[in-house]
Amino acid sequence: MRTVDLAATGVRELNRRLRSAADDPSAQSWLVTNPKGAHAIAAGLTRPVRIQIDGHVGYYCAGMNQAAAVTIDGHCGTGVAENIMSGLVRVRGNASQSAGASGHGGLLVIEGNAGPRCGISMKGVDIVVGGKTGHMSGFMAQSGNLVVCGDAGHDLGDSIYEAAIYVGGSPASLGADCVEKDMTRKHRSRLRDLLSRAGIEIDPDRFRRFGSARKLYHFRVDHADAY
Repeated sequence: MRTVDLAATGVRELNRRLRSAADDPSAQSWLVTNPKGAHAIAAGLTRPVRIQIDGHVGYYCAGMNQAAAVTIDGHCGTGVAENIMSGLVRVRGNASQSAGASGHGGLLVIEGNAGPRCGISMKGVDIVVGGKTGHMSGFMAQSGNLVVCGDAGHDLGDSIYEAAIYVGGSPASLGADCVEKDMTRKHRSRLRDLLSRAGIEIDPDRFRRFGSARKLYHFRVDHADAY
């Protein structure tokens, strides 16, 4: 494992090393120390390297991730794993707002709580939150799965399209066009797999599923009060 101390090396240089070392078999595992809330750490990676960040990070950590496995041993700021394409991003603490925003693929695991708009505009990413989420989580979610093991804030799934939201606790309220749906055997199996991949042990039978009522796809005057 190669170690980079951000107290001595800037984020730009760290990210350059991570990208340039992707083809070096001896440089596939990295430890980043003293992040001290720096922004955009491990952003834009495109190869299956492994990065462990020892401490708290700022905005957009592991943004645009492809194939890499990034573990954050601390809390993180806005937009962790924003626009993730593949790979794994794990937060061992709490995450601020807009975690996994616009994610197209891969898995984001937040072992603690997540702030507002977790999974906003998600397009295929799977997100598992071990605790609770803030308001408007799953806002405009188009595809993928959002798992909230605790409670969810107000306006859950507002303007949702075809993503699935699983909640182990209770949502404070549902957003526009979001409704509760049946938990079929297929959905329980999918949820069990997501929890297993996230390394979170919790009974899938305690979860409820939420998704789109499909009334906002096209404007209709009789639904005007829902827009």
